[in-house]
Amino acid sequence: MDSIPHSETKLRKIIHVDMDAFYASVEQLDHPEWRGKPLVVGGNAARGVVAAANYEARKYGIHSAMSSVLAARKCPHLIFAKARFERYKELSGQIREIFYEYTDLVEPLSLDEAFLDVTENKKGLKSAILIARQIREKIKEKTGLNASAGVSYNKFLAKTASDLNKPNGQAVILPEEAEAFLEKLPIHKFFGIGKVTAQKMEKLGIFNGKDLKEYSLQFLTKKFGKSGLHYYNIVRGIHLSEVQPNRIRKSLSAENTFEKDLITPGEMEEGLQPIFEEVIRRIKKSGIKGRTITLKIKFSDFTIQTRSKTLEQYPDEKTIWEVGLKLLRQEEILKPIRLLGLGLSNLNITEEQIHFGEQLKIQFEKS
Repeated sequence: MDSIPHSETKLRKIIHVDMDAFYASVEQLDHPEWRGKPLVVGGNAARGVVAAANYEARKYGIHSAMSSVLAARKCPHLIFAKARFERYKELSGQIREIFYEYTDLVEPLSLDEAFLDVTENKKGLKSAILIARQIREKIKEKTGLNASAGVSYNKFLAKTASDLNKPNGQAVILPEEAEAFLEKLPIHKFFGIGKVTAQKMEKLGIFNGKDLKEYSLQFLTKKFGKSGLHYYNIVRGIHLSEVQPNRIRKSLSAENTFEKDLITPGEMEEGLQPIFEEVIRRIKKSGIKGRTITLKIKFSDFTIQTRSKTLEQYPDEKTIWEVGLKLLRQEEILKPIRLLGLGLSNLNITEEQIHFGEQLKIQFEKS
């Protein structure tokens, strides 16, 4: 970031800050007796879904979106901590304050990560690498938590870089290094290419950036629709999306990709329950309401179907659940279900500033 090649337009300096195992790290911070032990947030040994896993738990193959029963089977001495979102929000607010010491161009992605544009910053510092280091040090000093950071000239590369030296590290991808770096990068490590898309690409013989680069825009668009242009650009280090501190919220939703496909109606309704509960939790937390209820279904053959119903008034919890079930039962489902999602739109807001930790969309596993 400190050595920018000549170009007609000045390249930006973008930082992606990502807290390390945030929820789990907060629990270990507040419970010293749990430090150094495998721990997850969410669920219990009998039921539920893992919301977050610390690095000790990940060594056992435990990850977010995994069923708690399976997690307990993989690690019998696993600690299950109840989620405390008010505490997480409190700490993320402190972290946000540090960000704003450097720039007002902060785009939160979730409670534990955000993009910062520090091209022009409040400190007058030329080095984005130095800014990232200072931010991480201040976060540690103020909260006791570790953060990782990625630095580059666009959001995609900054996000990719933040994963390179986790936990408690940072990395930079310079403009002159980007294409060579991306050619070597495994396809599943590209930000925005989820598990399902990566598998589809691997079937086409695309295992890294170099493989992806060999395919034409026409081919990628034919195979991946509108996303084809995105894939064509990012492997060449092109990502023009700016850091957006303000957004228009259009929906509130939650979804889950299941470890095993849902086959029976009972399994489908059981799978919808925790997704519904997450939507309700987000509604209570934000005060947002929506008149349109949408059910998203992704089948085992990766085809997607959405079913929606718009109501005259904003529904209560009971109505949201009842409409969600009706949409699920609307017509007979003949194929196994891989993913379910439930969302609200036609919200009671039009535009607002997103604060760090207030993003409403949750996705247990990108697909």
